[in-house]
Amino acid sequence: MSSVFIDEALVDATRGGLLTLRGAEAKHAVTVSRVRVGERVLVGNGQGLLVRCVVETVQTGEVILNIEDVVTIDQRHPQITLAQALAKGDRDERAVQMSTELGVTSIIPWQARRSVSRWDSAKASKGVQRWQTIAREATKQSLRAHIPQVRPMESSVTLAAHAATERMLVLDPEATTPLSSIRLDDRPLLLVVGPEGGIDESEMRSFADAGAERVRLGANVLRTSSAGPAALAVLNVISGHW
Repeated sequence: MSSVFIDEALVDATRGGLLTLRGAEAKHAVTVSRVRVGERVLVGNGQGLLVRCVVETVQTGEVILNIEDVVTIDQRHPQITLAQALAKGDRDERAVQMSTELGVTSIIPWQARRSVSRWDSAKASKGVQRWQTIAREATKQSLRAHIPQVRPMESSVTLAAHAATERMLVLDPEATTPLSSIRLDDRPLLLVVGPEGGIDESEMRSFADAGAERVRLGANVLRTSSAGPAALAVLNVISGHW
């Protein structure tokens, strides 16, 4: 399977039936992926449904597929949400892309005190849409069955409240507990990654007071763009996904 396409409306695909790609996905299939008759591709709805198909016909604006198999894939356990601090340039967007490839369940844009990038209400709406687009494209590239949901932007105060229902793991290079040493339980995980200047001490105290755990990756300090993906790789090993 060299290509995957997403049709969010896909629900009732059946083996032996036909599936038609139209619009942007058909254009991508023809002009970018350059699919050919007889090639095998995947089509998903981003919510766990994956359809294995063989390309039957290719036309401008339309690709008709013959359905070989239909599978439903459950969401990963434990579910992992990444709270990614806003960062300058495209560093936070790179974190979104790589974290999607590595299996994150959902993503929260976090306006940390030391974030260089600042989102007002209008920019926040556009930023969430931008991150969601990046997550969608990374889902296709990595052949994932689920598109991570990008949630609305949060402040440090609202982020701390998640510790009541999720196991909150705050990446801190000065922490004494290695992330690789933790043992998972039934709680969903919230992985918190700070901005370029690190997490403010007052924020760290509020997270700790709420019940968050401070964990470290290793001796080296990683960029905000790579810390989340690196932590996800560790969690993939701990949880048995790798």
